[in-house]
Amino acid sequence: MKYQILLAGFGGQGVVFLVKVLSICAAKKGYKFLGTENHGMSQRGGSVSSHIKIGEFYNPLIDYGQADLLIGLDRDEALINLPYLKKGGDLVVNADNFPEIDANEYIVDANRLAEEGLFDVKGLNVFMLGVALKNVKNFPFSVDEVKEAIKEINPKFAEANFEILDKALNYERY
Repeated sequence: MKYQILLAGFGGQGVVFLVKVLSICAAKKGYKFLGTENHGMSQRGGSVSSHIKIGEFYNPLIDYGQADLLIGLDRDEALINLPYLKKGGDLVVNADNFPEIDANEYIVDANRLAEEGLFDVKGLNVFMLGVALKNVKNFPFSVDEVKEAIKEINPKFAEANFEILDKALNYERY
């Protein structure tokens, strides 16, 4: 197994939570895992990105054109990090529109869905992870593995996160 994921968003959107979820999933499957976080004024809503490598890697940073998956919790942050996505890779992005690129694009306006009350905006990160789980064919973890990791991180909020994840898995308009 070799798989590279880039998570991009801004401070407060839960990028670090997603890194924890994915690292627990990797550990439980016995996969090697490397990751790094780049916080740019994240406490003030600045850019946050994380490079995650699952498998036999020795450098935690993803090179340009090498990410199998880019999950953008924000349209602009996804655009900034597009050079890392490999041609034909998977892009899961929270946006009302996005330029067409050489990738499998899964675009959903999660901000609008949260505003309409489909889920609490605090769960936008979990919703976008659900979009990836539903659509990315070679995603390295199952829904059950992700739910187990979410529960391990914070059992108190697990059920609320499961509801959001399930809403993403059942959402039909991408």
